[in-house]
Amino acid sequence: MEKSKSIDLKVPQSGTVINLKQGKLPPQALDLEEAVLGAMLIDKKGVDEVIDLLQPEAFYKTAHQYIFESIFNLFQNSQPIDLLTVSADLRKKGKLDVAGGDFYLIQLTQKIASSAHIEFHARIILQKYIQRSLIRISNEIIESSYKESIDVFDLLDEAESKLYDVTQGNIKRSSDTAQNLVMLAKKKIEEIANQEGLSGVSTGFQKLDDLTSGWQPSDLIIIAARPGMGKTALTLSMARNIAVTKQIPVAFFSLEMSSVQLITRLISAETGLSSEKLRTGKLADHEWKQLNVKVGDLEKAPLFIDDTPALSIFDLRAKARRLASQHGIKLIVVDYLQLMTAGSSNKAGNREQEISTISRNLKSLAKELEIPVIALSQLSRAVETRGGTKRPQLSDLRESGAIEQDADIVSFIYRPEYYGIEEWDDEDHTPSAGQAEFIVAKHRNGGLDNIRMKFVGNLGKFEDLENFDSPFEFQSKMNPGDQDLNKITNLPNPNDAFDLPPSEDNDDIPF
Repeated sequence: MEKSKSIDLKVPQSGTVINLKQGKLPPQALDLEEAVLGAMLIDKKGVDEVIDLLQPEAFYKTAHQYIFESIFNLFQNSQPIDLLTVSADLRKKGKLDVAGGDFYLIQLTQKIASSAHIEFHARIILQKYIQRSLIRISNEIIESSYKESIDVFDLLDEAESKLYDVTQGNIKRSSDTAQNLVMLAKKKIEEIANQEGLSGVSTGFQKLDDLTSGWQPSDLIIIAARPGMGKTALTLSMARNIAVTKQIPVAFFSLEMSSVQLITRLISAETGLSSEKLRTGKLADHEWKQLNVKVGDLEKAPLFIDDTPALSIFDLRAKARRLASQHGIKLIVVDYLQLMTAGSSNKAGNREQEISTISRNLKSLAKELEIPVIALSQLSRAVETRGGTKRPQLSDLRESGAIEQDADIVSFIYRPEYYGIEEWDDEDHTPSAGQAEFIVAKHRNGGLDNIRMKFVGNLGKFEDLENFDSPFEFQSKMNPGDQDLNKITNLPNPNDAFDLPPSEDNDDIPF
């Protein structure tokens, strides 16, 4: 068996002999880099198979980075790729000599006969690149860990963010050229034009989808309201529409209610059985059957609920990254923003600064994962003291103006019946019972509107108003002990509104 060769060097001052074989080299696969580049130069099929797997930084040798970059540019411009075109492109950019010259390009084409197994070779190159990236990131983490001035939570967040980028195979570039960005934008516009339906994640509410074209990737959406208005009910309805109907993975972070309470509310909305009946367990035999049958779709839904109390923004980002990596979540809901902590007591400052930090990090998370993030928020008591309709406005956002600044969409939930107002403030004085208004007060990439919805109080859900039949339909369904019901007075009997004979069973009819 042939022994491996080694090189010995003698240090002049000490006379010590050093064997280079004992040293460490970064992970690399130069022979496979040559094979992949050679195959791309002689076979267009090889280019198509690996052009989206690799990037110039994945190659260890600088000359190979320049050659692949030239191939990539020709591919983007729909130009032919071969020995002559790559050589001309490198010469045009003044990089032919540093890439090894024409002779080196010729050598690459002579080392390979076809593009067979090129994808397998490319994945090995990518693995070596990931190994080098992990070594670099680990060294940076070690160096930063020795610095006493760095906050440990910031260090953990930065470390996890870098490692997440590696697992996604998406080491971020510091900048990109206008040419590449324009091409990406045009490609996205073409995809939107060719696809049917919405460009974002459908909310399940027709008018809202028409206004926003669905929740868009990288957007931070704030839904704010006073307590008891139905913030959780609305987002649960959206989560149900997205996860159950569309089978799109959703992550719901609840800092206020337990996961069992949330899923019980979803069961109530799904089955049409009132939350009071589910809470007491007093169900008739046919209702037990109704429960077992109708929860089937909910059981299969890709909905992930996390009820960790006092969740920090650091923990949220860590959990969200894992859910995105493992389950491919397309929407995050946080209920609600003011219950979160910044996770760094010595940096947060006052509560307003802490909320600013949280909202800024939520926007950063949306951009990092390229998915919409919905954050619920409380409104200040200024709404209660205001005269008239008490309709909320942007200045009512509680504790921080940074929420309005960071958000792409700021919306409010307004239910007149909460304040004992029986009619809408429109020309027709439409009855407001069982209705809500979704107010889009800020929309960075679109228009504003006030969208009326149907609110089903006893089931804790929202629906499109088109399904609404009567302003008094829901009065008989509400729990008489509900705080919202106590604020509604002098409503007519629901049976009279429908001209129905009195019946003890009317209260149990699901909507």
